[in-house]
Amino acid sequence: MTMYLRRALLNRNATFIRSSVVHPRIILEPLSLYGSKSHEGVAIPDINFIRESRRGFAKGRRSRDDSGSTSVDVALDIGPAVKENTAAQMDAAIVSLSRELSKIRTGRASAGMLDHIIVETGGVKMPLNRMALVSVLDSKTLSINPYDPNTLKALQKAIVNSPLGLNPKEDGERLVSSIPPLTKEHVQAMCKVVSKSSEDVKQSIRRARQKALDTIKKAGSSLPKDSVKRLEKEIDELTKKFVKSAEDMCKSKEKEITQS
Repeated sequence: MTMYLRRALLNRNATFIRSSVVHPRIILEPLSLYGSKSHEGVAIPDINFIRESRRGFAKGRRSRDDSGSTSVDVALDIGPAVKENTAAQMDAAIVSLSRELSKIRTGRASAGMLDHIIVETGGVKMPLNRMALVSVLDSKTLSINPYDPNTLKALQKAIVNSPLGLNPKEDGERLVSSIPPLTKEHVQAMCKVVSKSSEDVKQSIRRARQKALDTIKKAGSSLPKDSVKRLEKEIDELTKKFVKSAEDMCKSKEKEITQS
């Protein structure tokens, strides 16, 4: 029995020794944390040192978070995109104005004056300029050449029913239309249409300007003040440029109407 107890004690000590080798911390006395005692030649750190180390680790993590992710707020330069988008909207308004002005008949022949006429053939409606080639024979005469000769009658009917006051005649496989002179009443009416078109396009241009300014205002807090002022000035210059272009186009059209 004594032998068995001795063996058990030896085995227990051996297990304890192995555990102390693998996990040395389990043999540290709790009181050693509060002093500078040592165990078997190993210095035990002071509790204050451990606390300071923990504080230092927390600070280091925050600094790594701050510097490691290094998120730098960079104000995007929205200027080029805003100007490009605004110019595109204003240019679209000018293109629309040009299309509308081409529909207004003057005393002179113009190839585009028939573009807005819709022709119905075979139950399908299509713009005249997709069904025929319109050319100017002289300042008072138009030639309408259908891509399909079978649509000649449909083209003639559509032109006669339009508000242009034209009466084209068949000439082989084409139509020839003389442009009658404008009456005084017609000239006045057409000038009013041009004036209204001018105001409409200028309103469209100003709406594009306002959208641009609203966009700049929303991004104003992230942009330097001098950049905001410069961008607003550039938008105003674009507006003046397109407004002047619209006015010049309308004046030219009015001149064409009154002098025809």
